[in-house]
Amino acid sequence: MARKIGIDLGTANSLVFIPKKGVILNEPSIVAVSKDENKVVAVGTEAKVMLGRNPDFIVVSRPLRDGVIADFRVTEAMLRYFIERASGAISFFKPEVIISVPAGITSTERRAVVEAALSAGAGAAYIVKEPLLAAIGAGIPINSPSGHLVVNIGGGTTEVAVISLGGIVTWSSVRVAGDKIDRAIANFIKKRHNLAIGDRSAEEIKILVGGAVESKENEVAEVRGRDLLDGLPKIIEVSRNDIVHAIGDELHDILRAVRQVLSETPPELSADIMDRGMILSGGGALLRGMDEYLSRATGIAATIATDPLLCVVKGTGEVLNNIERYKRAVMTKR
Repeated sequence: MARKIGIDLGTANSLVFIPKKGVILNEPSIVAVSKDENKVVAVGTEAKVMLGRNPDFIVVSRPLRDGVIADFRVTEAMLRYFIERASGAISFFKPEVIISVPAGITSTERRAVVEAALSAGAGAAYIVKEPLLAAIGAGIPINSPSGHLVVNIGGGTTEVAVISLGGIVTWSSVRVAGDKIDRAIANFIKKRHNLAIGDRSAEEIKILVGGAVESKENEVAEVRGRDLLDGLPKIIEVSRNDIVHAIGDELHDILRAVRQVLSETPPELSADIMDRGMILSGGGALLRGMDEYLSRATGIAATIATDPLLCVVKGTGEVLNNIERYKRAVMTKR
């Protein structure tokens, strides 16, 4: 039974961390609800299997949109599932919970996360901004008096921040990340090939052949979907270079956020960033050539963090173990 729990509450996936045990849960942020009984029937991996295959009496949805709560009741049910899995369904105490939130979260959205956690069974709820947690999880000494540039590309948002002396000096948060890249791939295939594909298929294509820069090898993947002209199943092929062009606008939006932060960074910290480069974290960091794309466009070396998918949740674990050291980073407690 865990007395302290760290949760990376992501738009696409949520991860749960327990001190001394590490990451114990990594599941999609998806919930299936029965319309008739108004009851949660599946959460996480079980619910994802139902996506696109559900009958009309079951609604399968993502309760988080662009990194913030879109459906409070369903988010609460998902948090309860995570907390019970971590601390046991029968527990004699309420655990302390740290939850990651986007840097651009409003006070109303922040309050919604805290209230959802408390309603789900947390004894105390802390929230910390994702760029800080990503930096801590990547091993960056955030309390040092030097500048560190972190680019955390998640499912719903991309968070760019310059961190120094335990806080965020300048930041930008854009609601462009993995989900929008998936939608851009689906739209490209629809326009180019008159083929309708689902979100899961688009994500698989991104993982198989997606990239941020063109490749000489130009790998190819098979895509199965429904022909929009005759309504029949159809198979086509797409290449990596096709996908690079398909997601060009989304990548440019991420680059614009990085440039904005760099333009607002104090000169002393800019010098530090030139020396140290930028750290990429989140699932989007795994897109082939993402580091090369940002390096070419900014002239600053980009390095992918070790285990980029786990940086934020590892950061929650580090903060849980050292609340005093990171007390400036902790935004809210109730």
